[in-house]
Amino acid sequence: MKRITEDWLTDQATQDVCTALTNGGAQALFVGGCVRNALLQAPVSDIDIATDAEPEHVVELAQKAGLKPIPTGIDHGTVTIVSKGIPHEVTTFRRDVETDGRRAVVAFSDKVEEDAARRDFTMNALYAQPDGTILDPLNGLPDLQARRVRFIGEASDRIQEDYLRSLRYFRFHAWYGDADGGFDPAALDAIAANLYGLETLSRERVGAEMLKLLAAPDPAPSVAAMRVTGVLAQLLPGADDRALAILIQLEQDAHAAPEAIRRLAAIASPEVAKTLRLSRAQLQRLARMRDEAMATTSVAELGYRYGSEGGLHETLLRHAFLEQPWSEDLNRALQKGSAASFPIKAADLIPAFSGPALGAKLAELEARWIASDFALSREELLAD
Repeated sequence: MKRITEDWLTDQATQDVCTALTNGGAQALFVGGCVRNALLQAPVSDIDIATDAEPEHVVELAQKAGLKPIPTGIDHGTVTIVSKGIPHEVTTFRRDVETDGRRAVVAFSDKVEEDAARRDFTMNALYAQPDGTILDPLNGLPDLQARRVRFIGEASDRIQEDYLRSLRYFRFHAWYGDADGGFDPAALDAIAANLYGLETLSRERVGAEMLKLLAAPDPAPSVAAMRVTGVLAQLLPGADDRALAILIQLEQDAHAAPEAIRRLAAIASPEVAKTLRLSRAQLQRLARMRDEAMATTSVAELGYRYGSEGGLHETLLRHAFLEQPWSEDLNRALQKGSAASFPIKAADLIPAFSGPALGAKLAELEARWIASDFALSREELLAD
């Protein structure tokens, strides 16, 4: 019998939540991402617990055990139980009664098999008992072990229950799929046949999902598959992913961490990206990256303007668009620029200059100093 033995599972705070449920005669099963990631030896961020106890009973059991229940989504079956300051989402087994492609009407269930059947992918329908023993009601473990992302049952049915699952498919493949194994043909066919449903989704949900996908170690194959199925054009009309794979190779050569906005900038202009309803700060960063990547600003000046880390975004993006390789000379230029300090202050030019003329003179001298590769001294700049 397969078991997991993770620190988060054996933590006393988490076991106290399980004990509060099981002492009251209810089941307590870890489910979803925490089980999937534990089996893949990937980091676990959220602890989700499924139970056959209905929400009001969960609240009673938590209170009886001296824990703090918070009805975060009690109408949908979710109670957050805080134990030793750690939140645990506890959700009653559910089955879908009605769906419209965006949200579902659910009924509570006492069967784990029904709860598993309403989930999206087989690798997400894995459960673990409090002692770590794995329960696999839909035989999803072989798919997870093969890193095969597969819809539960009929792919079209799962997609029509929530059209965001089309995008989630590509995100999960980017994070957990076997790159050499390719994509499930049945999934791609179903996604292509249900493109119309993507129009019903909120742009905020789409934007959040896209950024999660683009933060994966190598999302280029997933984005390419999105293009082939028509998803990319449906969500981001005018997007072009030709530079994305090149950018990711450059990132690896430069030892740069994945960065979702930089990667989005490689495939979409600010006007196109606006459809994702990103924050103002995210759109401004994307616009700056695109503008500087397509300008002639030197790499050293990018380092001076934005720091070595900030300038790295534009430098990587520029070389991806130009299909040019990375070199350590680029990194040295960024470091040199970020370390440079303009030697002239406004006070050095007063009273000879004031108002707009002062700003113009400072800009002129700064441009000369940058053009000299930061070599001109304060005295040389003021000599004119």
